[in-house]
Amino acid sequence: SLNEVPVGVAGELYLGGVNLARGYLKRAALTAERFIAAANGSRLYRTGDLVRWNNDGQLEYLGRIDHQVKVRGFRIELGEIEAGLQGQPEVREAVVVANEGPAGTRLVAYVSGNAGQVIDTAALKQKLGEALPDYMVPSAIVELEALPLNANGKVDRKALPVPAITSDKPYEAPQGPIAETIAAIWAEVLQMEKVGIHDNFFDLGGHSLLLVRVHRLLEDRLRTSVALVQLFKYPTVGSLAQWMERGAAAPTASSPTAGDDRALRQRAALLQRRKSAERVN
Repeated sequence: SLNEVPVGVAGELYLGGVNLARGYLKRAALTAERFIAAANGSRLYRTGDLVRWNNDGQLEYLGRIDHQVKVRGFRIELGEIEAGLQGQPEVREAVVVANEGPAGTRLVAYVSGNAGQVIDTAALKQKLGEALPDYMVPSAIVELEALPLNANGKVDRKALPVPAITSDKPYEAPQGPIAETIAAIWAEVLQMEKVGIHDNFFDLGGHSLLLVRVHRLLEDRLRTSVALVQLFKYPTVGSLAQWMERGAAAPTASSPTAGDDRALRQRAALLQRRKSAERVN
């Protein structure tokens, strides 16, 4: 059944009216797929375009519905992420793709800047994290002088460079048995050659489900009990090692920090996925 979506919510655009074509010439299968019957007896055409109404009563084009992907159990409209990127003043154009990597499917954004504007990819990722769920924030943002186009003038996704999974911080070797064990586990789970003491698990392409595996390996190899939420709260090798070296003391009352807020959002995403899985089962 078809349901209209409220203002601001993305949905697929359907066209109808007296000027609607009967179908595709000599392509019965495609006609049956794209031209559908509505409840009132009329016919509608599925455009495949992802749009949403804005507060001015205008339709905003977000992308193609066939660019919908599934990451970590969540169905994601890539057009929504692209719209978030293009809404930033320094970004001229943006495209988001889902790449298969050693740690599973990860989102990669490609952006080009407006003239005279400097793109800070770390700040751009932080802005997206404030507006979108954690699982919709790209693992990497790649700045290009211009997005590659095909002969039809559309973005050539196949021509986009595949970014290497590397840290944006200078490598500094972890010191001490706890830090070295944490770094080794991260490198194993993320399938990286090495992980430095200042590297952030999530910035390296890690996510909630991989962190569950890290949690299990940490408890097994360090022979200690660690609350999973602490791995969200201390996402770098150094910060987690320092917390564990202090004896994993009970948290004290303090005002929430940006790191705490991110940890809560990432933990909420994990819990949401678990609830969705329980409903399916």
